[in-house]
Amino acid sequence: MKKIYTLLIIILAFSINTQAQSGKQKKADRLYNDFAYLKATELYKELIEKEYNTFYNSKRLGDSYMMLRSPENAVHYYGDVIEDTTISPEYYYKYAQALRGVKRYEESRQWLKKYLESGKDSREIETMIEKSEYKSKATYRVQPAEFNSGVSDFGVFVKEGKLYFVSARAQGVSVKEKTYSWTGEPFLDLYMMDKTSGAINPVSGEINTKLHDGPLVISPDGNTMYFTRNNYLGKKEGKRDKNKTNHLKLYIATKSGNTWTGVQELPFNSNEYSVGHPALSPDGKTLYFASDMPGGMGGTDIYKVPITGKNTFGSIENMEEPVNTPFDETFPFVDADSTLYFSSNGHAGLGLFDIFRLENGGVENLGEPINSSMDDFAYFQVADSREGYISTNREGPSDNIFVFNKLNPLVLTGQVTDAINNKPVAQATVRLMDQNQKQIAFLETDSLGHYQSEVARDTTLPIEAKEIRYQTFNGQVDTKVADDKDELIYNIQLQPVADVEYLAEIDNIYFDFDKSNIRPDAAKELDKLVTLMKEQYPQLVIEIGSHTDRRGSNAYNEKLAERRAKSTYDYLISKGIKKDRIKIYQGFGETKPAIDCQRCSEKDHQLNRRSMFSVVKMEE
Repeated sequence: MKKIYTLLIIILAFSINTQAQSGKQKKADRLYNDFAYLKATELYKELIEKEYNTFYNSKRLGDSYMMLRSPENAVHYYGDVIEDTTISPEYYYKYAQALRGVKRYEESRQWLKKYLESGKDSREIETMIEKSEYKSKATYRVQPAEFNSGVSDFGVFVKEGKLYFVSARAQGVSVKEKTYSWTGEPFLDLYMMDKTSGAINPVSGEINTKLHDGPLVISPDGNTMYFTRNNYLGKKEGKRDKNKTNHLKLYIATKSGNTWTGVQELPFNSNEYSVGHPALSPDGKTLYFASDMPGGMGGTDIYKVPITGKNTFGSIENMEEPVNTPFDETFPFVDADSTLYFSSNGHAGLGLFDIFRLENGGVENLGEPINSSMDDFAYFQVADSREGYISTNREGPSDNIFVFNKLNPLVLTGQVTDAINNKPVAQATVRLMDQNQKQIAFLETDSLGHYQSEVARDTTLPIEAKEIRYQTFNGQVDTKVADDKDELIYNIQLQPVADVEYLAEIDNIYFDFDKSNIRPDAAKELDKLVTLMKEQYPQLVIEIGSHTDRRGSNAYNEKLAERRAKSTYDYLISKGIKKDRIKIYQGFGETKPAIDCQRCSEKDHQLNRRSMFSVVKMEE
């Protein structure tokens, strides 16, 4: 009887414990479904410690941490269950995302491959696997904004010296009734900072409510505001969907003095899906936004719609490929050049959400330091300025605003000139190498000796310049000192080779057998030398040496060579070359043959009957 009683107590205790864990499970799932991820994580961890529904709760805990943008924690809990053969393939992708968030890129690629092998065909995933390098044509210098608070700040828009942004700082507004259960922070409001004084105040008028408000965009004329908020109008919360979700909507307000009034919701909003994150084209005639409305490509997509009047619009257009993917695209921005920027977790990138731009029909990742392993979003560029802003949680746990200085592509330009006469050297080849001496650019100078190429900033590039009449030039271009420039000038001077034949592009001066007169063909070549000495190198001083073939005696050939040197000298003098520019002229007879032969052909003999020139000096 005692054993039966003990067994009943154990069964009853187990039943009570099971009921307790079951109740805790329901509460955790309810919190999760209500987006109260912070509170949900505590309950899921307690359930795992009790070894209750460990597989299910580890997945939910990983999901919660990803929603809280804490990939380091998500990796841990996904890793506990990812090898289970019953797990859904969608977790291969989730795990890969979390791994990317902690910069474990190679492991992330392996799980993306497994995701594809499970039958999930996706071109975007294939690109994520293949691509490992992300570089933008522009270079950015980024740093945290000084006006960040200890809670979420993001979504900058600048107009007429006023900086608007979204913040959970709850300063100068009516205190919200409760904090946002997702983040544990106050609900979001819109603020305005005077860039001159630095004073920060809530946006005035009928903009901020007890729920989330922002971000915003203001029309070019400054009179119309489009902004995001939860479904709330006229001090009344709107209808929720069947899952009790209060979706985001877009609203319009009109400026009246220094305040914003007349708030209306846009006609294409819905209680069943979200519409938010407005942006305008430079002319203010097209509205861009993000939405998870039905009929999209998956997740949230970027849309655009023509503005036809005050709160009237044309047909909504999905931006489709290459912008949208089956995953999430959000926070559009259109700069003064009509280039679209947006954030996405569906394109190949460095982290969770990266910032991209639509460029020449393709999508370009802006690379580091704009993007990181975490969320990077809400790109904004101040018109006619290098200044801009992004939002990121890279320094976590909350979002922060970073200010950037955008440096345009750096153009290396210069002129290749002759070091003696400073004249341009046309058709010189200029090569740029990387630090491993691998060629990255091969250029040719134009008729004025100019060359030009885009180069990377923050590096040192070996450079080489060549032309057949000059000595090879080797140097280094330092682009680390060009932050304030879009163009870096690097001029090159080439030293001429000390070879008159090359410089004047002349053939040898040949003589007939047993003759010393200047033949017509020799005169033509000597005229080239005259031009070189008069026009190219007016300080050039040369020596003349003349030679014979081997026929005849040594004594006779010495005299013949001297006559040839003298006739060469006399010809140059007759053409206006000053005597002091020919240091010496002398004959060498047959002692220095061009063709050293014993049984010489007539051709060999001709090649040996010549005058040669050497450079004494080229400048004073």
